[in-house]
Amino acid sequence: MKTRIKMCGLTREEDVDAAVAAGADAIGFVFYPPSPRYVTPQRAAELARRIPPFVDSVGLFVNEAPEVVRATCEALPINVLQFHGDEDAAYCRQFARPYLRAARVRPGLDLVEFAGSFPDARGLLLDAFVEGYGGGGHVFDWTLIPADLPGFLVLSGGLTADNVGDAVRRVRPVAVDVSSGIEMGKGIKDHSKIAAFVAAVRKADESI
Repeated sequence: MKTRIKMCGLTREEDVDAAVAAGADAIGFVFYPPSPRYVTPQRAAELARRIPPFVDSVGLFVNEAPEVVRATCEALPINVLQFHGDEDAAYCRQFARPYLRAARVRPGLDLVEFAGSFPDARGLLLDAFVEGYGGGGHVFDWTLIPADLPGFLVLSGGLTADNVGDAVRRVRPVAVDVSSGIEMGKGIKDHSKIAAFVAAVRKADESI
């Protein structure tokens, strides 16, 4: 099965164009103001106009007020919501859109129990536990992922062109999510790294 690729934290038109041209399946916009990759809904709407049909727009939120999430969804076409804070299932489902629930993986976190708390999530996104939320460039211990984890798994956390092939072969996620691993600076993507990342994922797919 083809591993889907989400590229997150895009802030520039040329980076959206490069991600789409390389074959990204989803483009992620960060709506968490403390993040250096934050974009306003108005800016994201400008960028989203460059995303063609059948490539998803994903909105990342952290403990945001529901009215802000709704207003953002009205400002641009968001296909999937991604929640990285302390949101519970009732919060996540109130927007009547597909959503991903992120888990910040660390020893002692019961991922099976966590996934069971979000039975209607489109998928579970596993990220490294770092200070702050997302884009930390850290890889977590993939052996912490239980074999009986239910639902669709999206793997994140420190992925680069150098390690994503091994990640795809070992973890077999339905999708991978990359941000810092394709950057020359926070929020500024490196187009050669984008192309190399996609090539590494496709090579791994062919070897499975």
